[in-house]
Amino acid sequence: MSDQTFQTLGEFIIDKQEDFKYSTGELSRLISAIRLASKVVNREVNKAGIANIIGQAGNQNIQGEDQQKLDVLANNIFIEALSQREVVCGIASEESDDFIEIKATNNAHLSKYVVLIDPLDGSSNIDVNVSVGTIFSIYRRVTEPGTPVQMEDFLQKGIKQVAAGYVVYGSSTMIVYTTGNGVNGFTLDPSIGTYYLSHPNMKIPTSGKIYSINEGNYIKFPQGVKDYIKYCQLEEDDRPYTSRYIGSLVSDFHRNMIKGGIYIYPSTSHSPKGKLRLLYECNPMAFLAEQAGGKCSDGYRRILEIQPTELHQRVPFFCGSAAMVTKAEEFMTKAVKP
Repeated sequence: MSDQTFQTLGEFIIDKQEDFKYSTGELSRLISAIRLASKVVNREVNKAGIANIIGQAGNQNIQGEDQQKLDVLANNIFIEALSQREVVCGIASEESDDFIEIKATNNAHLSKYVVLIDPLDGSSNIDVNVSVGTIFSIYRRVTEPGTPVQMEDFLQKGIKQVAAGYVVYGSSTMIVYTTGNGVNGFTLDPSIGTYYLSHPNMKIPTSGKIYSINEGNYIKFPQGVKDYIKYCQLEEDDRPYTSRYIGSLVSDFHRNMIKGGIYIYPSTSHSPKGKLRLLYECNPMAFLAEQAGGKCSDGYRRILEIQPTELHQRVPFFCGSAAMVTKAEEFMTKAVKP
């Protein structure tokens, strides 16, 4: 086992701080706040089944989706951790209607960063003990520090992200993140509560043999997606591919990151704009994928180049091994040509 294996997330953050062009220590403290919150959420996730924290909370989020008790709990944990460190001026959550302005106790509004977060992705899987996750995205504000945070600070293209990552709560708990200098993964040692570097310089294989899509919605898919699925199933060359779909974006993405594959959540006849949220899910995952050598698009254009127009905007999502995403885009383009 190499010495690198014993490097903690805290040590890694300090060592790599100079890689970040705006290095002032704030971003390091921000990631440390996410690290702390993830440990608390991990503790709660691991109590599911013996504590009264599974099942529906009895209300809906802004998307009209039934909130799980753990959705609400995780949301509160991350907002509390990020607010107390006084390193963000605003937070937007998939679980909240609007963004939250954070006022520092000493110098109000002076923090330079905003965070967008999906506190517990795939939370409906908690009841059946399937892996879930947290997704986060960090931007530098575009409005003047010292003034109240504005909507435009959140509605930035994905290419403007300064950091993004996810936490997967599974057989082991991992934080995987990037600050634009590659992707690194850290595994939690639950016996001492410390994250250690376990997956340095992560890369998505150029191609793979896994496609991840909810084929139960096949009849509602665009023709290009149907054609690509048929291609994946055809017994030719290195196909057929294997279908693997968990229903937790973080889990499906993490598997494909390591093994190679493509994740697709397309538009459907019932959801013509797609279902996944651009700001909370697609942008951070696209940033990670590209930093790891992968590719992400809405079937036609690069995800990171899409200009957001609202906090809870939805888009179709094709993400994973570059060669597989390119092939899927070919089928999408071919299907709409006269």
